[in-house]
Amino acid sequence: MATMTEASPLIRGLALAETASSPFRIFKDARIVLTISGIGKANAAMACASLIQRFRPYLICNIGAAGALDEKRKLGELYHINRLIEPDRPDFRTGAFMEQLPDVLEGFTLASLATQDRPLRTAEERKEAAGLADLVDMEGAALLQTARRFGLGCFLFKFVSDTPAHAQRSAIIENIERFRDVQLRFFEYLVLPALPVASAPERQAGVKTAADDNSGKG
Repeated sequence: MATMTEASPLIRGLALAETASSPFRIFKDARIVLTISGIGKANAAMACASLIQRFRPYLICNIGAAGALDEKRKLGELYHINRLIEPDRPDFRTGAFMEQLPDVLEGFTLASLATQDRPLRTAEERKEAAGLADLVDMEGAALLQTARRFGLGCFLFKFVSDTPAHAQRSAIIENIERFRDVQLRFFEYLVLPALPVASAPERQAGVKTAADDNSGKG
């Protein structure tokens, strides 16, 4: 995950033990490896690649906070991401924004996600981006691209930590602390049982799932 603010209930609730502090903090048990990536696409990609090379997971699961781009999405709501777009990464030849499709499980409420390094601070900025996606974060697309480069499945889940009415950083942090326990229960009781089961070669190769986020919770 991107920050300990998001990850701490998951670490406690799943009784994950800290096993490394550098280059990224690692928490794990026999099934799950969780890394704290730091904020932004570069941090997310580096943390995810480091995790994959070290632990050889058979899939990546990214969970964490995201902002709503309009008032339709409410604080604390949980979504499974089915499309990602990068408004700050246009294709060199066509100029179209880069777009990716993650793996998707049945039975979850879906939303699209815009990933960009520059946070959207004002309601006007969010309104401009609302035609592109439902939610916005700063890590998801980088994690998905990294997982794909290593040939891994990647599932993304986000909870709404802020809306156009929440422009102050302090309010966003307060909302993350308010709803992060809901995210833990969602991941533990709904997401984990729904994830694909590893094949015999995958079980021999490494851990069940990697969580890193902001991924495989992150």
